[in-house]
Amino acid sequence: MSAETRHEKHPQLAVDQGGFRSGPARRRILAAGLAGGALLLAGATGCATGGAGGTSAKQLTGSPGATLAGKVTIWSWDVAAKAMQRLGKVFEQAHPGTTVEVVDIGYDNAYDKITVGLGAGSGLPDILTVEGHRLPTYIGNFPNALVDLTSRASDLKSQYPQSSWRTVTDAKGRVLALPWDSGPCALFYRRDLFQQAGIDPTGLATWDDYVTAGTALKAATGRKLLILDTKQDSLFAMLLQQQGQRWFTDGKVAVATPAAERALTLLKQLVDRDLVDFENGWDGFVSGTHDGKAATTPTAAWWDGTLTTEMADLSGKFGVVPLPAFTPGGTRTANSGGSTLCVTAQSRNPETAWAFLSFLLADKANQASMMQHEGLFPAYLPALDDPYFQQPSPYYGGQPAMQLFAGLTRDIPAVELTADDSKAGDIVTTAVNQVLHNGADPGTVLRSAARQIATATGRQTVA
Repeated sequence: MSAETRHEKHPQLAVDQGGFRSGPARRRILAAGLAGGALLLAGATGCATGGAGGTSAKQLTGSPGATLAGKVTIWSWDVAAKAMQRLGKVFEQAHPGTTVEVVDIGYDNAYDKITVGLGAGSGLPDILTVEGHRLPTYIGNFPNALVDLTSRASDLKSQYPQSSWRTVTDAKGRVLALPWDSGPCALFYRRDLFQQAGIDPTGLATWDDYVTAGTALKAATGRKLLILDTKQDSLFAMLLQQQGQRWFTDGKVAVATPAAERALTLLKQLVDRDLVDFENGWDGFVSGTHDGKAATTPTAAWWDGTLTTEMADLSGKFGVVPLPAFTPGGTRTANSGGSTLCVTAQSRNPETAWAFLSFLLADKANQASMMQHEGLFPAYLPALDDPYFQQPSPYYGGQPAMQLFAGLTRDIPAVELTADDSKAGDIVTTAVNQVLHNGADPGTVLRSAARQIATATGRQTVA
């Protein structure tokens, strides 16, 4: 999420490593996201138990049925803060004697403030909003700084996608946050351009089909297939997760694997066939899409917020199909973005804080409400059965687009996230750029990147 919000219904999801900003306002996205990751790492270095005290994480000790009372303070930003302010009033009415205070700290400085508070062991609120891809770094570097929610949350595991649940648990199986929203991925496409080229988008079963269709579509329409950012690749991480991995596997560096080489080879193939339009940053991405420079956008459900608010004049011209698979019958989705809520060990009222977390994130009606009002796509699976997700959308030519994403959510592969993801991601970005812009060999640069990550993190590489 970013401090600059163009529209309240934009989802909060933010820059995942290797992607465009997936948040509500995105002008300073890439700079803010990458700088935030670097600052988080720098602030966490050497603070393995910062802010926690003791040798184990604080746990919930009260009775689950006890009367709730007191004030809880929450740090968040943009539409996420608005959602909690709205539902906080409902929580207060249901639990007289409680107060929910939501502080919008803005996205740009959020992680600086959080990291400083964790390191100092003071100054944090009861509840923090933390993006899913950042949480493992905090857990790894401040293992006792968050309240261990396992005793209350473990029974909720089956009600969230495995991909989201893995984000909020550590290597010991402790539950240290609850998933909030997610970013299931699919392929947005221009109906009019596909019709002009005589291509059936439902026939894009594999990425090979996608490349073949792109060549035909360009010949027929003069349009390219997709837009990538000039400096920050937006697809490699998604393509890797689609195959069930991230930067590490079983604690070892896994960026020189067959899956990684398949993903990067695909990107190189698209560039070599002149099917990629390179644009600068989020504004270039949006304007290029609006101007029809590319016929497809493989990305997450939050893209709907940008299309329907910033490209309302293109209503009826878009559709959505699952991502192409790498092999026939393979996985056809991934995740980009998503966030969590956690209770800090500094909280003076952890029981009420937990009650608010479960009220907000483990309640079907509340999760569906946040999708309808703030555009926050639920990670809570029961909410995806809400009638809202079945509604045909005029913007997509009557297609119930959110129903497609709801079905894909359950299929998102769970991947390993670690405290070293930011370091690895920066090195991977450089490697990907060498392939996309300099024509380097995918296997060669990935092997080099793996060695660099191993040196930077002290980890072994996958054999």
